[in-house]
Amino acid sequence: MWRTSKDPELQPVLAGLFLCMCLVTVLGNLLIILAISQDSHLHTPMYFFLSNTSLPDIGFISTTVPKIIVDIQSHSRVISYAGCLTQMSLFAIFGGMEERHAPECDGL
Repeated sequence: MWRTSKDPELQPVLAGLFLCMCLVTVLGNLLIILAISQDSHLHTPMYFFLSNTSLPDIGFISTTVPKIIVDIQSHSRVISYAGCLTQMSLFAIFGGMEERHAPECDGL
């Protein structure tokens, strides 16, 4: 389990780092998807699978990091049963999507 710092001055820094990590990952993967969909030279199987592996990456980061940021800001690490079930289900779905495309990309 992750732990937040007890130092109140460090908590906004941690929240900012997690937010930057989330934004860079989401924007980077969206840029990959946009570039591949817009450039006709990139309409090959390798780039098709690359864009499809960008979707689970966006899902992974969107499933976990926002909750971490909220927990840091609210000084609470409580999650409801429904929230936990939803988060774990989405994590498993995106994990399955990632694993499904990994063997296909190894052959390219």
